[in-house]
Amino acid sequence: MIVFHCDQFTYPLPPDHRFPAQKYALLRAQVAAMLVPPVVLRVPDAASDEQLLHAHDAEYLVKVVRGTLNEREVRRIGLPWSPELVERSRRSVGGTIAACRAARTDGIAVSLSGGTHHAFADHGEGFCIFNDSVVAARTMQAEKRVRRVVIIDCDVHQGNGTAAIVADDPTVFTFSIHGAKNFPFHKERSDLDVELADCADDTTYLAALTTGMDTVLAAACADLAIYLAGADPFAGDALGRLALSKAGLAERDRLVIDRCRRAGLPVAVVMAGGYARQIQDTVDIHLETVRICIAATHN
Repeated sequence: MIVFHCDQFTYPLPPDHRFPAQKYALLRAQVAAMLVPPVVLRVPDAASDEQLLHAHDAEYLVKVVRGTLNEREVRRIGLPWSPELVERSRRSVGGTIAACRAARTDGIAVSLSGGTHHAFADHGEGFCIFNDSVVAARTMQAEKRVRRVVIIDCDVHQGNGTAAIVADDPTVFTFSIHGAKNFPFHKERSDLDVELADCADDTTYLAALTTGMDTVLAAACADLAIYLAGADPFAGDALGRLALSKAGLAERDRLVIDRCRRAGLPVAVVMAGGYARQIQDTVDIHLETVRICIAATHN
């Protein structure tokens, strides 16, 4: 199994910024410490303009690359623009593309970033610049590696950008299970949305996910799954509003991966969000996701 990482491509943030960029370096270090061959870590290539244009408008891409976003657009993204941010964003998308390619060969592959599902075709928001899942899905289709893709989004926030970009694309099936009252406050329409009340616990979440996965796998008829394994449904997440335990999140990962594997679907796993009050909690949850993926390759 291949694990892709791009934490060395860092970007400057104010010291009081709430985006936990340091989680990526911490996660990669702990993943590296537990890996044994044939599992390997690799740095992905940066996504090209051609690949990014599979999901994004040319005008928006030019503004991001040249740093000509206006103040409102930057504020909506929530991250200050810099050339380093552009490179990191390209590498994150590249990691998801690489994980999709590797999953087609190995069955499962992981990117230690990605899940930037709030990026729309013509703007970014919610810490998301480029929509890696849509870019990767359409890149795989353009390369004729797959015909249909299912995006299984278990981040606590709805994948609004993803849903909007592929709203009229029957070849990409979108499933989002998320907090009903959480960001984004205006929801787009996925192919299947499952909304949960605040403080939903392990039992409630897993029951809803089980039903959702049954529907998704029957309807999507996909050749590839992209799984957003967000850490933010965790009870200790500052932005989550749900009440899942670490054990519950691990069971979520096993459920999604097992269902996909039994359906013969290769799975590219990306980390998505995580804003725990104690950053090590987020890292622990992501690390367990990687462990579960490794274990699945031996079953």
